[in-house]
Amino acid sequence: MPLFAAGSELSIAMVFSLLGGLALFLYGMEQLTVALKVVAGERLKSIVEWFTANRFTGVLAGAVVTSAIQSSSVTTVLVVGFVSAGVMTLAQAIGVIMGASIGTTITAQIFAFKITQAAFAIVAAGFALQFLARRETLRRIGGMTFGIGLVFLGMNVMGDATAPLRDYPPFIDAVRHLDNPIKGVLLSAALTAIVQSSSATTVLIIMLAQQGLLSLEQAIPLVYGANVGTCVTALLAAIGKSTDAMRAAWVHVTFNVAGVLLWFGFTTQLAEIVRWMSSDESRQIANAHTVFNVGNTLVFIWFTGPLARFVTWLVPERPVVQSEAATPKYLDEILLQTPGLAIDSVRRELGRLGTASLLMVRAGLGAALTGGRDDFERLERLDDDVDSLHAAIVSYIARLSQQSLSATQTKQLQRWLLASNYFENIGDLIETQLMGAGRQRAAARLVVSPQTQELLEAIHHEVTWSLEHAVRALVDTDAEAATQVADAKATVNRLVSQAEEHLSKRLTAQAPQRLVAYRLESEIMEYLKRVYYFAKRVSRLALPESEEEAASPS
Repeated sequence: MPLFAAGSELSIAMVFSLLGGLALFLYGMEQLTVALKVVAGERLKSIVEWFTANRFTGVLAGAVVTSAIQSSSVTTVLVVGFVSAGVMTLAQAIGVIMGASIGTTITAQIFAFKITQAAFAIVAAGFALQFLARRETLRRIGGMTFGIGLVFLGMNVMGDATAPLRDYPPFIDAVRHLDNPIKGVLLSAALTAIVQSSSATTVLIIMLAQQGLLSLEQAIPLVYGANVGTCVTALLAAIGKSTDAMRAAWVHVTFNVAGVLLWFGFTTQLAEIVRWMSSDESRQIANAHTVFNVGNTLVFIWFTGPLARFVTWLVPERPVVQSEAATPKYLDEILLQTPGLAIDSVRRELGRLGTASLLMVRAGLGAALTGGRDDFERLERLDDDVDSLHAAIVSYIARLSQQSLSATQTKQLQRWLLASNYFENIGDLIETQLMGAGRQRAAARLVVSPQTQELLEAIHHEVTWSLEHAVRALVDTDAEAATQVADAKATVNRLVSQAEEHLSKRLTAQAPQRLVAYRLESEIMEYLKRVYYFAKRVSRLALPESEEEAASPS
């Protein structure tokens, strides 16, 4: 007998009510998550930075964040992004993933307390704050409240939709098949993978138990399955990411599957434990969910090392198919959901772009003065890397600017965009102009005198040193390094004056092609001065605005 017979108005009404309630629940979770990321974006960054010092604080961080955003899938997806962007190591991620499994049990506990009857009042309060409040902070809190209200409202709608199922023979027949716990695990895992929310599945399990449609022994395997099915979201998020990001996703899978295998033979004992804890059916299932995840964490927290080695073996390193310098390392789409961390990832990527342009500057003078075709082609390839990485950073900044950013974050993003352009300008200057002079020198078969070469190398050394410190100032937020770059202006000007005087004297020499040599050597010197100009501009961006303004006259 089909579960939902064709032409049955009751069946159709139940299906649409259940789907409508699920839609409200998931939309409310999304609204809550988005609003919370805006309100607590920087705090979330602080939690990641300060609470992942060891595996135990990592568990605490995962539990706290997931308790707030009410989705272990979202937390785990963020962790995958953090690992991909280099914000978090694989070892740190393991503790956070374990903590996320604990934090996600809060939804079931809230529903078991039956406080969802206040759903309409919460929705109304959230709506009023979100659309009527004048202060931005209150509007964001209103968005969070509105999301919570929709979650509760969705729970109520799903509860009302499942009430008639207790007298619906096709469903009762289907439930009898859940006496096989393996089928229960697989069914629940599949449902959770589809809706991508273990909280939604667990709430549905509790509602069916409240209607007397599921026994505790039938419900617990469904809880197991919900924890397995939620891993799909992280696996999907890890596709195309770094090897460590994929390993983090597999940590989630391994942890939850191992937990199910650990508890599977003790389902009866788990049922007895939660019956002892409470006589209420809703509370029993919510407690089973909590005991399952807390128990898993208490067991596996001591095996983070072997777990990391296992997933490292399971997901081996992939061969690099293109230039590493041209491929973004820290920019991750997932981090766009948390602007504070995304902006920080841009800063880290700028360090790589600055290093790539620095590599061009180091090789540039030698190629211009004495190099040949191979040297010029190598610098062309390096410039291609700089251009590719610059394009990736600009594209990422453009997408990030579309998020809800504070005024401070918007200004910081503008500064990072300027820094990216300065580094790209340095690459173009070396590849196009400095190498252009080098090609002309090679074509004319000019030989630069040792004394001229020594003077140009002195300028080059000071300019390279300045660019190194500018990159350090930007990446490490090192104000002292930025100040040193500004202070180098006097030295650069002195060296340039010495070189200009020398070149002017050389102009009167009777050597062949002296005028052509003078022009090319003067151009090379000007290009080096231009590199210093860009280095100084980058270093200013590393300073707080007040200090930057003070440094501007120099």
